[in-house]
Amino acid sequence: MKRVLVLGSGLVIDPLLRYLLDQGLEVVVASLNYRRAARLMAGYPNGRAVAFDVEDRAGLTRLVDASDAVASLLPWSLHPKVAEVCLARRKHLVTTSYTSDTMRRLDGAAREADLLFLNECGLDPGLDHMTAMRILDRVRAQGGEVLEFLSDCGGLPSPQSNTNPFGYKVSWSPRGVALAGRNGARYLRDGEVVEIPPGKIFEDVERRTVAGLGDFEVYPNRDSLPYLDTYGLHGVRTFKRGTLRNLGWCQTWEVLVALGLLDEKPDERLAGKSPRDIVRLIAGLTQANPVAEVAARTGLSPTSDALQRLVWLGLFEDEGPKDCSSPLDLLSNLMEQKLAYGRNEQDLIILQHIFVVRYPSGARQRITSTLCETGQRRGHRAMARTVALPAAIALRLLLEGRLELRGAQIPIHPQLYGPILDELAGLGIEARETVEELS
Repeated sequence: MKRVLVLGSGLVIDPLLRYLLDQGLEVVVASLNYRRAARLMAGYPNGRAVAFDVEDRAGLTRLVDASDAVASLLPWSLHPKVAEVCLARRKHLVTTSYTSDTMRRLDGAAREADLLFLNECGLDPGLDHMTAMRILDRVRAQGGEVLEFLSDCGGLPSPQSNTNPFGYKVSWSPRGVALAGRNGARYLRDGEVVEIPPGKIFEDVERRTVAGLGDFEVYPNRDSLPYLDTYGLHGVRTFKRGTLRNLGWCQTWEVLVALGLLDEKPDERLAGKSPRDIVRLIAGLTQANPVAEVAARTGLSPTSDALQRLVWLGLFEDEGPKDCSSPLDLLSNLMEQKLAYGRNEQDLIILQHIFVVRYPSGARQRITSTLCETGQRRGHRAMARTVALPAAIALRLLLEGRLELRGAQIPIHPQLYGPILDELAGLGIEARETVEELS
């Protein structure tokens, strides 16, 4: 029986474990949180949990040595430690995280060792690449040229579970959600590179329509430009990867950025203070009514939706979390309290690509590919399924000897995206396409 070592026991891991166990593979879950890992393995004779610390290289080496392949669902910054051991012990590795420069530098060594280090095999990154490449390869096979490509993805509460003013609930780390707001971005528009400074991404907002669901906001997602080479988009005029949110999100986060609430630098002055006092301190507010003062600074009405969301979140309350060492601690603590999913509430994943293509005949088309996945009411969340299942399927394909790719890779090759997308379609996770003829 082939054995898979799974590192980590976070929010999205359960569908991956269930898939691998149901395939008859032996699964070892190694986690600092042994009790959670043991609960995940309960009832499966072919699964077991072990206590694990990634800093224990000898222990990691023993675990890797006893396995046929490794899946790391640890934070992305820890993948290189795992990859070094996998390289030394000659074991394949799969992650769902963006490929770091360190991981990229292991490409040659992995090829020499006849290993596949597959990164970005989740949702975003992951399914975004796979669904895009399937269309791009088809268009090119027909002699088509891509003129424009917009790719947007977002995790939201389903319409039935959208019960708070933010239009958002936390399906992963609230701190990670907040920190993402500090990113800058780059993309291509009408042949020109657009650069967004760090912390300014919410000022670059567009409206996007998703059939059957209505209008959403999109803001730029990191640096799109490296994917021009990844996707072979030479000659494209517009290319932008975006994050999709419900309407009003960007204006609200502009205010949060302006108040300094995304600052993670420890500040001893915050100890024991209420949310209201922390906001007054870090933003330099002096008036008796902080909401009115913030409104005056930002040019918004005190009753605007954006400011009322912050009031609802609890930022101007005298009671709230008081163990905050940084402004970001306050924001992420309040998000964890107020933006949590309730029992049996469902999330919604939307992944949409819009291509404008031109064919040798001169005909032009707009191709829209939309993947919408709703969480199971008494099962797994959509975020967990769409992140975990692509990696799980890739691991099975790897152990069955069906993947010939080697080195540090992402799933942009037909031998990867073909079987993964086909199997996901059988599980009900599938993108739908519409084609519009353009004049």
